[in-house]
Amino acid sequence: MKKVLILGAYGKIARIVEKRLLDNPNYQLTLVLRHANRLNSLKNHDNVTVIEGDVSDKDFLTKIIAGQDIVYANLNGQMEQWAQNIVFAMQQNSVTQLIWITGSGLYHEVPDPFGSWVENYVGHASKEDTRRAAKIIENSQLSYTIIRAAYMTDDAEVNYELTEKGETFKGTMISRSSIADFVIKIIDDPNKYQRESFGISKPGTDGMLHRIREIEHDL
Repeated sequence: MKKVLILGAYGKIARIVEKRLLDNPNYQLTLVLRHANRLNSLKNHDNVTVIEGDVSDKDFLTKIIAGQDIVYANLNGQMEQWAQNIVFAMQQNSVTQLIWITGSGLYHEVPDPFGSWVENYVGHASKEDTRRAAKIIENSQLSYTIIRAAYMTDDAEVNYELTEKGETFKGTMISRSSIADFVIKIIDDPNKYQRESFGISKPGTDGMLHRIREIEHDL
């Protein structure tokens, strides 16, 4: 049985991953979130443990990561601090497999006009924070997989293509269901994707910044 720790377990992508892995005897899920009551409905599943906690607490992380096989971080906020804490706790416990979700533009790899929109929409300070977090992970000894996502939608379809670090980012949009599908592929076979950073987007969505602006306007 593979033990999977999900940090930020109430996130939209994380919940899709959890739903697909529920009651699968090949996985033991430990779900960590700030308000555990949000996932009360999952507590009755034999392969699920729900724990309330905060990734800002390094001692808590070090304790909870012990004995895990894979750590999947589905977080938003102070990413540099979260990365420092997670890398420290994993190294203390000799846990090596990390899946890290972030946005596109880490390496200025997104062509305009979408690239400029990413920089300006996300904001300079938060984007630099995510870049510093990625560097902490990439400079560690962990067998990480970083996923750099395009603009995320709640479409149910699973349809995506990947670009590697050093390649120009393709597309502008991606469904959370597609990201979750890729996360599960990594969980199934992490060695295939270790120490890599992948851009993920829906094929054929190049030049669709206008559609993203329409979605944002309707929110």
